[in-house]
Amino acid sequence: MGIAERDYHRQAPQSSGFLAQLTPVVKWLLFANIGIFFLDLFIDHKMLSFGVFTIQSAIFEFQFWEFVTFQFLHGSLGHLLFNSMGLYFFGPWMERWWGSQKFLIFYLLCGCAGAVFFTLLVFLGLLPDSMQTGLIGASAGIYGIFIGVAVVAPDLRVALLFPPIELSMRQLAIALLVISIGAILLSIGGNEGGEAGHLGGAILGFILVRYPALLGVPSGIQVFRPAVPRPPFESKLRPRTHIRMDEDSAVDQILDKVSREGFQSLTDDEREILRQASERQNPDS
Repeated sequence: MGIAERDYHRQAPQSSGFLAQLTPVVKWLLFANIGIFFLDLFIDHKMLSFGVFTIQSAIFEFQFWEFVTFQFLHGSLGHLLFNSMGLYFFGPWMERWWGSQKFLIFYLLCGCAGAVFFTLLVFLGLLPDSMQTGLIGASAGIYGIFIGVAVVAPDLRVALLFPPIELSMRQLAIALLVISIGAILLSIGGNEGGEAGHLGGAILGFILVRYPALLGVPSGIQVFRPAVPRPPFESKLRPRTHIRMDEDSAVDQILDKVSREGFQSLTDDEREILRQASERQNPDS
């Protein structure tokens, strides 16, 4: 078992409940999305007129805040539910990888990239939308998270509710991208603008996770790929005697740092300690 499979990577408060596994920024984003949706319903959708992204208002009328505000608006309960599920299940994974501050920047930038890519395709005449077409939803940021997890842990297994199948994160990412590209090229579903936003978020998500120095992370740090869990018949945790107690204490301190600040915060010495500890725990890998 690799170090990335230890409890810190799946750690959650000991209390049970729907929100127990959530990391701080993911929890805040969920509350913001849900709260804004119902507040907008209560005030008869007045927030949509202020926060929706359109090329005309955001770019030509200099209402640049729309690049961010549209990410917190949703047109229907189903739209909100889909995005909330993606954020709930995959957001904590990415927040632990980046650290909370970097994750928030990553998420919002992927959302902005969705609006930028939508704008580019409209300018190129590849979408049926106009300068006044509105764009709303957190989907671009969510797709950035999907692709980010697929880059870091491509073999991570995901069980879908519908259809009821199990895929690797690599397969899920490819499927989502194919659906978005097909919907745009074949004009399927009538949401070509939204699919363009998905692609924009996915593209930037891939770039930022593949090249984390773009977010100010020191160069030369290799992407840490958590190991895929072993088959169910194998023990999830090996005895603690596989690590000498003094070194185990150092490893736990490093893992606490990863949980707070993300993998990219580690020094070369700390990454070497994790590597050596992982090899001792998994000598047959």
